[in-house]
Amino acid sequence: MSGGVTKTPAALKGDTAFETLRREIVSCRIRPGATLSEPEVMESFGLGKATCRVALQRLAACGLVQAIPRQGYRVSAVTLKDVEDLFELRLLLEPRAARLAAEAGNCDIGKLERLEEMCRKPRPRDIGNQIDFFLEANRSFHMAIARASGNARLCTMLGGIYDEMGRLVALGFGDRGARPNIEGDHIKLIAAMATGDGDKAEAVARRHVEVFRADVMATVNDSLRSSGVVEALNLVTVLKGAGE
Repeated sequence: MSGGVTKTPAALKGDTAFETLRREIVSCRIRPGATLSEPEVMESFGLGKATCRVALQRLAACGLVQAIPRQGYRVSAVTLKDVEDLFELRLLLEPRAARLAAEAGNCDIGKLERLEEMCRKPRPRDIGNQIDFFLEANRSFHMAIARASGNARLCTMLGGIYDEMGRLVALGFGDRGARPNIEGDHIKLIAAMATGDGDKAEAVARRHVEVFRADVMATVNDSLRSSGVVEALNLVTVLKGAGE
């Protein structure tokens, strides 16, 4: 007999609703700053009132939306300060996770190779789906390494960061119909995992985050400046403040 908890149909429906709305927000099909009312969400996604409310409350707990009294919910805004804060956390946590994973030798190299291939697989006919496909493959790649670190708390923290990071990538790169060119670093990470080289894994992961940060900052800055609903901060000011 399995020791797992069997979810009720209502709970499973709530999970599905939450994941559907989360993907819409992370992919920026529901834009930062957009307002959501329960009736609108129920109609758009075919949800019952209780299921809709639970899904929105879970999104609020994740920080993806904010409850607005008597108005509904607002999708959390994005600023360049958010981008910088997330990358600071990635620089602290991701290189350490890569070192631990390489030294532990727990990575499924075949899985990493398949995910790396998925990250660079072109899907030119549908840019929206291309971004979704990339975001999911890229998150799965990095989460596989985080799980292999053997540190459950570190893995949980990185999982939350990658969820927020996905929205930034979709906002910057999705708007211009492109994907980040980061697969070279993925290949180097795979090589470090295969040889158990903790020093190399840590160094590659750090460089990966630093280079990716510069690219994302530039694209998100452009997207925010062209948007009428999200707050754009001055890039020079943010970068100067981060270096103080």
